Amino acid sequence: MKFSDVIGQEEAKRRLRQMVSEDRVPHAMMFCGPQGCGKMALAVAFASYLLCRDHADGDSCGACPQCAMTASLAHPDLHFSYPVIRPSGTGSEHKMSSEDFASEWRDLLSSGPYFTMDSWLAAMGAANQQALIGVGESDLLLRKLSLKSSQGGYKVVVMWLPERMNAECANKMLKLMEEPPQQTVFIMVCEEPEKLIDTIRSRAQRIDIRRVDEAAIETALVERRGIDADSARRLARAAGGSWLAALEELDADNEKRQFLDMFVSLMRLAYMRKIKDLRKWSDTAAALGREKQRRMLAYFLRLVRENFMYNFHDPQLCYMTRDEEKFARNFAPYINEANVIEMSDLMNRAMRDIGQNANAKIVLFDMATNIIVSLIRKP
Repeated sequence: MKFSDVIGQEEAKRRLRQMVSEDRVPHAMMFCGPQGCGKMALAVAFASYLLCRDHADGDSCGACPQCAMTASLAHPDLHFSYPVIRPSGTGSEHKMSSEDFASEWRDLLSSGPYFTMDSWLAAMGAANQQALIGVGESDLLLRKLSLKSSQGGYKVVVMWLPERMNAECANKMLKLMEEPPQQTVFIMVCEEPEKLIDTIRSRAQRIDIRRVDEAAIETALVERRGIDADSARRLARAAGGSWLAALEELDADNEKRQFLDMFVSLMRLAYMRKIKDLRKWSDTAAALGREKQRRMLAYFLRLVRENFMYNFHDPQLCYMTRDEEKFARNFAPYINEANVIEMSDLMNRAMRDIGQNANAKIVLFDMATNIIVSLIRKP
């Protein structure tokens, strides 16, 4: 992974190069930013840059033995730490560590550094388990980092989602960061840094990674995915600064397409006041599972906003895909200043109630029937 492989983030790349050129690389860093902005990609690219011995044009050379080992995720001085589940067949005495799922991690990372926790859980076969970083991981890192650098340079630890460390692991990691082995660099990739203990945060230099520029996403879609310019522009705007979101839109069976179909069905049934069919719709949506229901409702909220803004006929205000805009052409007038706040409140309340373990069928049916009243309101 090289800096040139990272989508956008030119300012962050410049800052990281400057740290190396001025010989002031901190021993602990936190890359913080929203999902899909490329934090992990930057972390791996920076690790490659630190380990490379022959920089070229402000990037890793990609040709030296160090780069070859890093590219294959086999560099002995590059260590990855990440949340894991308890492996099947192990008891409570087993101390979970990244070694339990090393091959699955290599496979996932080799397919690209842009991925989500859901992707990682699926790769581990997690079912309903939660992934954590336990004390077994801190013990493993302590053993690895106590050894001398095999290549005589940096030792780099890329820790993905350190906020998932339990208390025992976090306390041991704190001690390791307080007295780090020579030329050891910790790169922590965080999505919720506020969940890290204060003492760890205070010992790491925070670098905030912004959302990816629309222009960078658009260019990457055209050059790397072969998308035509108009589709790339639409996808880049709808992605909201997330390369992951842009990639999801390219998937014919992606979740958002399912959510769009659910939204279209809900609005049509509500407009025609088909109560029995709305009850069936609620039962179908309730079968999705609570986390997916909340993602669906968040998507509905975005579409309510986009349909409202579509009425102003200003392309700069709308962030819709071609399929979303196709529905909005006829539906948008029904989302207006008389009901946009009311509909948003209905969906926010449904998200809250579902998050508090209310009966999803009742919550969603209540929302659906109230949308009937909202759609009647005229500006």
